[in-house]
Amino acid sequence: MQGDDLPQATAKPAPQAQHGDAHQPSGSAVILRVLRVSLHVGFAVLLLVAVVRLAVAGLSPFTTGAGLGLALLLAAVYLLGTVLEKRHAANSGRFDPKPYARWWLAVVGFLWLLLMLISPDFAWMAFPLFFLQLHILPRRTALPAIAASTALLVAAMWFHNRGAGADALQLAMVLGPVFGAAFAVVTGLAYRALYVEAENQRLAAEELRRTRAELARSQHDAGVLAERERLAREIHDTLAQGFSSIVLMGRSAENALDAGDDVAARDRLRTVRETAASNLAEARNFVRGLGSPELDESSLADTLRRLCSKTEAEAAARGATLRCRFELQGTPRPLPNPYRTTLLRAAQSSLANVWAHAHAGTAVVTLSFLDAEVTMDVFDDGAGFDPAAAAAAASRGDGTGVGLKSLRERLAALDGSLDVESAPGEGTVVAVRLPLGAGNPVPEAAS
Repeated sequence: MQGDDLPQATAKPAPQAQHGDAHQPSGSAVILRVLRVSLHVGFAVLLLVAVVRLAVAGLSPFTTGAGLGLALLLAAVYLLGTVLEKRHAANSGRFDPKPYARWWLAVVGFLWLLLMLISPDFAWMAFPLFFLQLHILPRRTALPAIAASTALLVAAMWFHNRGAGADALQLAMVLGPVFGAAFAVVTGLAYRALYVEAENQRLAAEELRRTRAELARSQHDAGVLAERERLAREIHDTLAQGFSSIVLMGRSAENALDAGDDVAARDRLRTVRETAASNLAEARNFVRGLGSPELDESSLADTLRRLCSKTEAEAAARGATLRCRFELQGTPRPLPNPYRTTLLRAAQSSLANVWAHAHAGTAVVTLSFLDAEVTMDVFDDGAGFDPAAAAAAASRGDGTGVGLKSLRERLAALDGSLDVESAPGEGTVVAVRLPLGAGNPVPEAAS
C-alpha cells in the first residue's frame, strides 16, 4: 500500500504511443520499480526466515502456534495492502487504498511488535518497515516513527538477550539497528529524489505527447485547408472557365440552329466538344498532381499561342469581335512545372475575364524572359474595372471575384508578384512576375 510520497505513477501503464519508443520507461522509473519489488521481496523473505526459525526453535506449542498465526495474519495484511495499491495504480477507477495507508501501516507495525515479543528473529523485518514508514508518512512524522521503531527494536533484542550480559553484545544490539535505520533513511531520501525525477520526466513526456498531437492536428488541418484552397484555384481557373465556355457556346449553337445556320451551329458544337474534352483531361489531371495536360504536349509559348486563338474563336461564337494575339520576348528557357502551370492559369483566367466581361476589341498576351525573372503581361482595351471593388467582391466569399485572389495566392507560393492596372473605361493590364534563380538550364528553341 502506498502513501502520499510513493510514486504510484511509475506503476501506471502509459497511454498508447504514436511512436514505438515514446513510452518506454525511463531509467529512473526502472530503478524505482526494482526498489519497490526488492522491498516486497525482502519483507517476504525475512518473514519466511523468521517463521522457519520459529517453527524449529523448540518453544511451547502455544507460543509457536501464536507466532505462526500472527505471522500468517501479518503476511495477509501486507499482501492485501500491496495488491490493492497495485490494482489502483493500474486502473485509477478501482478502489483507492491511499486514505487507509496509515491505518494499514499501524496494523503491520503492531503485528510486527507482537511477533518480536515472541521471537527475536522477527526483529530484522524492521528494515523493510523503515522504508514503508518513509514512504507512507510525511517526513516530519516518518523520522520520529523510525526512531521509535529503532528504540523498540533495541529493547526487543535486549529483552531476548538480557541474560548474555556482555558489553560488546549490548553495543552491537544498539549500533546494528541504529546504522540500519540511518541507512534506510538515506536510501529512502534517495528513493524520493528518484521519484521526483521520474515524475517530472513522466509529466514532461505527457506534455510533449500532447504538444506533438496538437501540432499534428494543426498541421493536418492546415494541410487540408491548403489543399482545399489549391483545388478551388484549379477548379476556378480550369473547370469553371471551361463549363462557362460550354454554356455560352451551347446557347450560341441553339441560336444558330434557330436561325437555320447549320454551319455556325456545327462550329459551335465542335468548340463545345473540344472544351469538354479539355475539361475532362484537366479533371483527370487533378488525380495525377494538378498539372496541365496542354503543357505536357507542347511548350509554354505554343500553349499560350493556342489559348489566344481559342479565345478569339469563343468570342466570335458569341458574336463579339476580339483580336487576341501572343507575343514572345527574349530567349525562352525551360521553366519548372509550377512556373509553367501558374503562367498558363494566369493567362487562362485573364483572357476568360477579357471575353466574358471586358467587351474588348484587342487583347495581347506578352511572355518575356529577362535575366532575373520571367514576366507575362495580359493587356486588353476593354471596359476596365475597379481593382478595389474586385478585391471586396472576393472577400465576400460568394464565389465571385476570386480570380485575382487565387492568382495572387499562386504567385505568392512561388515568391512572385501580381500587378493590376485598370480603371473603368480605360482597359486593363495584368502583370505577372516570377523570379528566376541563377544558373538556369540552357535555353530551348522557341516555337
